[in-house]
Amino acid sequence: MDRLLWMHCYARAVETGSFSAVARELSIGQPNVSRHIASLESHLGTRLLHRSTRKLTVTPEGERYYAEVRRALDAIAEAESNARGEDQPQGLLRVACPVALARFKLMPLVKQFLVAYPAIELDLHVADRKVDLIEEGVDVAIRVGELRDSSLRARRLGTARRICVASSTYLSRRGVPQSPEELRDHNCIRYSLLATGTIWPFERQPVEVRGNFRVDSPEAVLAAVLDGIGIGLMPSWLFADSLAAGTVRQLLDNWEIPSLPVNALYPAKRLMPRRAAAFMDFVADAFAVDEALQ
Repeated sequence: MDRLLWMHCYARAVETGSFSAVARELSIGQPNVSRHIASLESHLGTRLLHRSTRKLTVTPEGERYYAEVRRALDAIAEAESNARGEDQPQGLLRVACPVALARFKLMPLVKQFLVAYPAIELDLHVADRKVDLIEEGVDVAIRVGELRDSSLRARRLGTARRICVASSTYLSRRGVPQSPEELRDHNCIRYSLLATGTIWPFERQPVEVRGNFRVDSPEAVLAAVLDGIGIGLMPSWLFADSLAAGTVRQLLDNWEIPSLPVNALYPAKRLMPRRAAAFMDFVADAFAVDEALQ
C-alpha cells in the first residue's frame, strides 16, 4: 500500500484536472491513476472527486484534503532536495494576484522568472477575490492594501500611489474640479472593492463621492474613465499609458491620497518552499526598480 503515491496522484489530478495528464506525467497508465485515487478515497472513507466523462470536480472534503496533501508533498520534496544538496528551487508554485496588477506588472515578469528558474512550474491564479491561502493551497498571494489577517505574514514588494484622473472629453463637458469638495458635483466612478467605500480618502479633505456607475474591476474603472463617463481614483500605474498619451489628465495633484502597500502574503504556520522565497525575491527586486511602485 503506497499511500504516498496515492496522495501524489490525487494532488496532480486536482492540479491538472485530468487523470490522463497524471498518467502521462507518471508513466503509469490512466486505469492505475483511477485505481490509486479510488484506494485513497476508500482508505479515507470519503469522496474526494466527482468524476464525469468531461471533467473532475473536487468535493469540499477534497479541497481541504488537497491543501494538506500539497503541504505534505512540498515538505517531502524540500527535504529530499536539501538531502541531495540541490540549490535550484523546483516544483509547483501556486500564486494568486489581482487582475489589473497581474496584467500590468506581474505578467511582464513571468517569462524572465521561468527562464531564471526552469525547474519551477508556476500556477498563476488571476482574480480580484481574496483567496484563502490555507484552504486553496496557495503558496503566495500578492495583494494591494493593508494586511488584516493575522494568520498570514507579509513581505512588502512596493507601493501603489493613487491618483485622481479624468478624460479630456469629460473635463470639457463638466469642468475641472479644484478641490476634493468639488468632486461632489461630478460623476465619480465608484470602485466597489475600495476599503473606504464611497469615501475618497484625500489626507486633508476626505470626501464622499457620488456617481451613476459602480464596478468591482480596476480595468473597468480605466475603461470608464477613457470613455468619458466620469472621474476615477486608482493606482497611478493603471493610467500610465493613458497619461503619457494625453488621453487622460491627473486631477487634484496637490491633494495627497494615502498610498497602499503591495505585499506578498504567505501562511505564517506553513513551511515556506524555496521556490516561494525565490519568487518573492524576484518580484521584490523587479518592483524595486519600477518607478510606478515606489
